[in-house]
Amino acid sequence: MKRKVILYLLILSVIGVYAQKKSSEQSNANEASSSYGNVLNASLGSSYGGSYYGQSYPVLINYEINIAKNATLAPFISFYTYKSHYLWGSPGNNKPYKDYFYRTTVIPIGVKGSYYFDELLMANSKWDFYLAASIGFAYRKTTWDDGYAGPVIGYTTSGAYGDIHAGAEYHVNEKIGMFLDLSSGVSSLGISIKTK
Repeated sequence: MKRKVILYLLILSVIGVYAQKKSSEQSNANEASSSYGNVLNASLGSSYGGSYYGQSYPVLINYEINIAKNATLAPFISFYTYKSHYLWGSPGNNKPYKDYFYRTTVIPIGVKGSYYFDELLMANSKWDFYLAASIGFAYRKTTWDDGYAGPVIGYTTSGAYGDIHAGAEYHVNEKIGMFLDLSSGVSSLGISIKTK
């Protein structure tokens, strides 16, 4: 009888140690998955503003920093340029109507705040899901063909910038991920690199 009790106690001890180890591993995995910061994100988007603004392919870069559980802030900069045209003329000034071409360059700079819903959605550790908002300002400069003297389109300005996002990221491994960011401004596909 003593031997059976000792054997049961030994089995229970082994099970307890194993369960504690698994619980610790799970806790470490959860802690690692809830750390979304120290990540460099780079992406390429596509934007079409119609015939007036033309097609552009914005490049976006940000760096995420943890600020709270499941939340990050990411300073960002992006860049895009597009070429378009405007029909203008002034026959009274010997300027016949013709299409004048112009190029606009836009550089938004600001910060993006993201909240990750992985815990709520019970997402697999390979996936991240988030909602975000961006605020900042956008430097804009427009240059025209020689000879254009019509109304100003595309002011050189530094205007307020705002955007909302919904996104998903797939982790290829511990360091590299691929993401899709859908937004009210420019949607993009990109790659993320964990730096620490």
